[in-house]
Amino acid sequence: MEGNFHNSNQAGNFYNPMSVGNSEFNKTNNEELRIVMAGKTGNGKSATGNTSLGQAYFESKLSAKSMTVNCSKGKAVMDGNQVVVIDTPGLFDTRYDEDQTSKLIGQCITYAAPGPHVFLVVIRLGRFTGEEKETVNKIQEIFGQAADKYSMVLFTGGDDLGEDTIENFLTGSPELRELVQRCNGHYHVFNNKNKDRSQVTELLQKIRNIVQRNGGSHYTNEMFQEAERAVEEEKQRILKEKEEEIRRELEEVERKIEEKYEKQQQRMEEQFKAEREDKQKFMDILKQNHAREVQTAKNQVQQYHDMMAMMKAELKRIEGQQGCIAM
Repeated sequence: MEGNFHNSNQAGNFYNPMSVGNSEFNKTNNEELRIVMAGKTGNGKSATGNTSLGQAYFESKLSAKSMTVNCSKGKAVMDGNQVVVIDTPGLFDTRYDEDQTSKLIGQCITYAAPGPHVFLVVIRLGRFTGEEKETVNKIQEIFGQAADKYSMVLFTGGDDLGEDTIENFLTGSPELRELVQRCNGHYHVFNNKNKDRSQVTELLQKIRNIVQRNGGSHYTNEMFQEAERAVEEEKQRILKEKEEEIRRELEEVERKIEEKYEKQQQRMEEQFKAEREDKQKFMDILKQNHAREVQTAKNQVQQYHDMMAMMKAELKRIEGQQGCIAM
C-alpha cells in the first residue's frame, strides 16, 4: 500500500515553520486554518467538527435527517493556530432538491472568507454506496476541479477498524482508493468516540502540509465563481440538449400524426373511390336494366302494331272473298 497514497505525516513531510521561506504561508499558517467539512448526511460531519474544535459547536446526534440545515461556523485556538471549522448541510438530503442543496453548501465560502485551506470530504467507514462514491463528484460540481488540490478524505468511525489499519482497509476497496486519489492521496481517520487529541493534532499537521504544498494559498471566491459559471454553462448546455431533444420528439410526434392522418385520408379516399365505383356500377346496372325494359316495351308495342296490321290485312282479305261470293 505504501506509495499508492500520499500520507502527509510520513517522515520528511512534517511541517517545519523554520524550513519554509514563504512568508505568505507562514502568515496563513500562524494566523488561521479554515476547514470546510462536506459529505453525505449521517457520515459524522458535525461530530468531527466538535472533535476537531474540542467542544460542541455543532448539533450532533443520531438522526435519519441532516442536523445541519445551513452552514455553521466554529473556531478555537489549537496548537498555536486559530482553527475555523465550517459545517455544511448534508449531501443527498431528501428534504431539498439538488440545486437548493448546492446553494446551501456553497454558503460555506462566505463563512470561510477569504477562502478555505481544505475541504474535508467526510466518509464513514463501512459499506461504500453509490452516494459515497458520488460525494467527491458533487463537491467538485459545487466547487469546481480547482477544489481537488485543497481536498482530503476524512474517514469517520475509525473505531470500526479494530486492530486493522486504514491502509489494509483501502487495499480491499478499489473504489475507496480511487476516491482518495481524487483528493491527491490525502486522507485521515477519525474516531469521534476517542477523546485523544493526538488524532486532531495529526489532522491539523496534514492540513498544514497541504497548505504548504499549495504554496500557502487557499481556495478562493474567484475559484468558486468560476465553478458557478461552469455549473451554469453546464446547465445551459443540458437545457439546450433537452430543448433539442424535445424539439426532435415533437417533430417525430408530428411526423407520426401526419403519417397517420395521410394513411387515414388515403384509406378514406380509397373507400370513397370504391363506393363511387360501386355506385357507378349500380347506376350502370340500373341504366342497363332500364334500357332492356324500354327495349322490351318497344318490342311489345311493335309486336302489337304488327299483329294489328296482320289482323287488318286478314279482315280485308275476308271482306274481299265475301264480295266475290255475293256477285
